[in-house]
Amino acid sequence: MWQYTAPVLYAVFVWWFGTGVVLLLDNLPRRFLAPTLGAASAVAVAALVLLAITADDTTVAAAFVAFTCAVLVWSWMELTFLTGVLTGPRRHACVPGCSGLKHFGHALAAIAYHELAIALGALAVYLATAGGSNRVGFWTYLVLWVMRESAKLNLHFGVRNLAEEFLPPRLRYMTSYFRRRPINLLFPFSVSAASVVGVLLVREIGAAGSSAFDVAGLTLVAALLWLAILEHWLLVLPLPTSALWRWSLRGAARVRGSDDDSAGTLRAALSRTP
Repeated sequence: MWQYTAPVLYAVFVWWFGTGVVLLLDNLPRRFLAPTLGAASAVAVAALVLLAITADDTTVAAAFVAFTCAVLVWSWMELTFLTGVLTGPRRHACVPGCSGLKHFGHALAAIAYHELAIALGALAVYLATAGGSNRVGFWTYLVLWVMRESAKLNLHFGVRNLAEEFLPPRLRYMTSYFRRRPINLLFPFSVSAASVVGVLLVREIGAAGSSAFDVAGLTLVAALLWLAILEHWLLVLPLPTSALWRWSLRGAARVRGSDDDSAGTLRAALSRTP
């Protein structure tokens, strides 16, 4: 049983703690920006190298290493976006009343550079693992990429919880490309398609003849996918999403102190969280 529960628990911890660390770093004062991105870039490069080193390693430990490395590369993508370093050519809010394809085009322009970076990151992870037997890192990155694109589209078309408290002040203009509504027509299809893939992965885990490496790798990827599905549900359910990462938002607010007005913004967001 531990061969199944250990990967699930690890994936949950990495998802929860990793998200919290990224939110903490993104909400720090700007004087921390350069050292944070420098360290994160070094870690991302090291993760790509380690992915290449373990590409032919089919031990259980290698599955965990590949999963972790892919998450670290993805974390670099998140940091560059949420710090405002890598977003898009459009760096201001959309004008009131803009709608339809024009509004969608403006939203795409606001994140175009970051979307390109994510695609290049996928290529880097693919090349690092190409030809090897350990593809856990590539499938992990792919799940993160596809589910994040789905979340972005759902935020654009409209959900109940926009999670604007997660955005640092420098990116609050991004909320002008979101829409608040109970649900949108894309949401059921997004969740249903992801759930079908999640069920198929679970069935594959239990298939007869699966090696310990296959069980570990598939369980890690499947657990991450189901967590991403949970994140989708948190967009529409009347629940305080920020409560899961309140510790990171509070930590950023304490460090920031009175550096700028965003400290008050963070405290206001936290005060709304039970």
